[in-house]
Amino acid sequence: MSTLAQILYDLGNTVSGYDDVKDYKFTQKGLDDRNIKIYYDNNHDIDKDTCVTYSVAFKEDHPEMKRVKELGLNIKKYNEIMKDVIDMFDSIGVSGTHGKTTTSSIIKHILENTVGTNYFIGAGDGMATKDNKYFVVESDEFNRHFQIYEPKYSIITNIEEEHMEIYKDIDDLVNTFEKFANNTKDLVVACGDNLNVRKINYKTNHKFYGFNENNDIVIKNVKQTQDGSTFDIYIDNEKLDTFKIPLYGKHNILNSAAAIYLTYYLGIDKKDIKKYLLNFENAKRRFAIHNINNYTYIDDYAHHPTEIKATISAAKQKYPDKKIVAVFMPNTYSRFKDFEDEFVECFKEADKVFLTKVKANREKQEDYPNINSDIIVKRIKGSSLLDENDVKELDKYKNDVVLFLGCADMSHLIKNYEELLK
Repeated sequence: MSTLAQILYDLGNTVSGYDDVKDYKFTQKGLDDRNIKIYYDNNHDIDKDTCVTYSVAFKEDHPEMKRVKELGLNIKKYNEIMKDVIDMFDSIGVSGTHGKTTTSSIIKHILENTVGTNYFIGAGDGMATKDNKYFVVESDEFNRHFQIYEPKYSIITNIEEEHMEIYKDIDDLVNTFEKFANNTKDLVVACGDNLNVRKINYKTNHKFYGFNENNDIVIKNVKQTQDGSTFDIYIDNEKLDTFKIPLYGKHNILNSAAAIYLTYYLGIDKKDIKKYLLNFENAKRRFAIHNINNYTYIDDYAHHPTEIKATISAAKQKYPDKKIVAVFMPNTYSRFKDFEDEFVECFKEADKVFLTKVKANREKQEDYPNINSDIIVKRIKGSSLLDENDVKELDKYKNDVVLFLGCADMSHLIKNYEELLK
C-alpha cells in the first residue's frame, strides 16, 4: 500500500493514508520523503472526491471502512487501481512465488541507469513520472490480484504452493498464473526449470530460462564465491556473455538471468547490463547485511520454506567459515498449517534455530487453535522459542552470523538485537 501511495502521489494526486499501527515500518520511508500524511484515528476530514483503496488486513466491519462507505466515497480494490496505472505505460509485470522483489529490483536498476523507468517494488519502493516509457511492477498472486493485469512484458520466476487459503489446489494456482501470462501483450519470460511454470498453456510469445539445457536461455559455467556469483548466459545455443552479480545463492542467479534477458530484449546494451549488475544493491530486507561492532546479522524477507532454505544456503556461500543462526518470525497460521513438514526440513542446514510466536494481521488464532510455533520447535532438534522483547539468548551467538527471517514486521525484534550488540 505504501508503494502504491508513492506512485499515485508522483503522478500528481493528493494522497493520505490510515493505519491502526503506529510503529515505524521499513516501508514508510518513501511516504515520509513525500510528506504523505498517515492518520491513526477516525476523526480526520476526508474530501468528498477522495478515492479509497485498502489492504485486505482491513475487514468490512473496521471503523474506518464503515466511515468511508457512509461518506459515499469511491472505493476501489487495490489491484483495480494498480491496473489503471499499469495501463499507462509499457509495463513489465514480474510474478512468481519467490524472487519477485529481487528480479524487479534488478530490472529497475538496469533500466533506471540507462533509459529510465517507473517502478513498483514490494519492499516499499515506488516512483513514477509520466515521462518514462517503462513501468516495472511486482505482480502478486495473493488474492489473485495480478490476473486482471495486462502488462506488455512479464516474467514468471516460479510457481509453488503458497497462499493456499486462497487457492483450491496447485492446479488452481497454475491456472491463475496462466491467465496472467496470456494477458501479456508481447513477451513472457518464464523459468523453464520449474515444472509448474511448464504446465502453463502459453498463447502468447514466450521464452524459457534456467540451468537445464531444454531452455531457450541457458545458464552455464556457474562459479559461487564469497564475493558473489559468476555465470555465462546462452541464448538459443549462442553465448551472450559472462556476468557477475554481488548476490548469493542459485536462486539469485535465476533471478538475474530473467532480468538480463528481458533488458537485453528491450535493447539495452549487454555492456551496460554487465556494468550495472556489478553495482546492484538489493531491495530492503532482501539479504540485507548489517555490521555492528564487527558483529554481522542479515535481515531477509524469507517466509516460505523454499525461501528460507535458499537464504540459509546463500549465507553459507557468503560466510563459509561461520555458523549460521536462523531467527524466524512466522506470519499467518494457514502457512504454518500447510507447510509444517517443509518448515521442519528447510532449517536443516542452519546451525541453530529460533522461532518467535506467529504474527498474523489477517488471520485469528481462534480459527487455527492447534497451530503455533511450538509444533515446529518440538520437531527441530536444539531449536528454541524466542521472545522478541527479550533477546538475551542471542548474545552467545553474536560471533556467528544471525539471520532474521520473516515477512512480518521484525523491526522491534531487530532493534532489540542491535541494542544487545551495542
